[in-house]
Amino acid sequence: MNKIKIAFFDVDGTLVEKRKPISSKIVETLKRLKENGTMICISSGRSPKQIPKLDVKFDALITFNGSYCFNEKETILNTPLKKQDMELVVKNAKKINRPVAVATKDRIAANGMDEDLKEYFAFGGTTPAIAEDFDQIMGKQTVYQMMVSCRKADYDTLMQGVKGAKITAWWDRAVDIIPTSGSKGVAIKKVLDYYQIPASKAIAFGDGSNDIEMLKTVGCGVAMGNATGNVKKIADDICGSVQDDGIYTYCKEHSLI
Repeated sequence: MNKIKIAFFDVDGTLVEKRKPISSKIVETLKRLKENGTMICISSGRSPKQIPKLDVKFDALITFNGSYCFNEKETILNTPLKKQDMELVVKNAKKINRPVAVATKDRIAANGMDEDLKEYFAFGGTTPAIAEDFDQIMGKQTVYQMMVSCRKADYDTLMQGVKGAKITAWWDRAVDIIPTSGSKGVAIKKVLDYYQIPASKAIAFGDGSNDIEMLKTVGCGVAMGNATGNVKKIADDICGSVQDDGIYTYCKEHSLI
């Protein structure tokens, strides 16, 4: 563990307990990792504007489940959705009577709202506006992720005919839709290449199905105690739950802080 040079963290259910402020022990953990020379990176499905504002500088921010990654100096990875795929998703969502939200770097806009989608965004502390210019955003702006409220039984209908995009999900009442070529794992590889760090010297913490590729990409993938069963199954290790400051305890026990 003393060889770890970089750490990646999911946000919801990992760094932050849903609908609660980040724990002071987790902030302390991030600061002490930096003080000890370990680089720290966010790896989240959230947009850049939804990343928690903390008194600590992250070395990279992986947002939109890997579609857009950057640091203070430059963009590291930029993989937007294609217009034809977005149009199909919106069309398919109408078949199941579900609203759709689209996300650019600076804005999240929806063509409608229901309780599932509203609650989904509440996890990140936002409530997207229903946008009159929704079609123009899809047609003229760079969109990195779509968010749709649905159940697993709706996945096939929602993605019917879609070739260049895929579902990634960490909640059972909504999904994120990102480019087929993207994922947290792909983005982490880009960050490791950017900083010239081997995967064997990287650690990552996650709790949801959208974290599986991330945990597989690094040398040590750690599932939270509150992680879903499929995440724990592929993880190299398991720490305590987010509500018990599992990352703090894990990093203390393994002499990372």
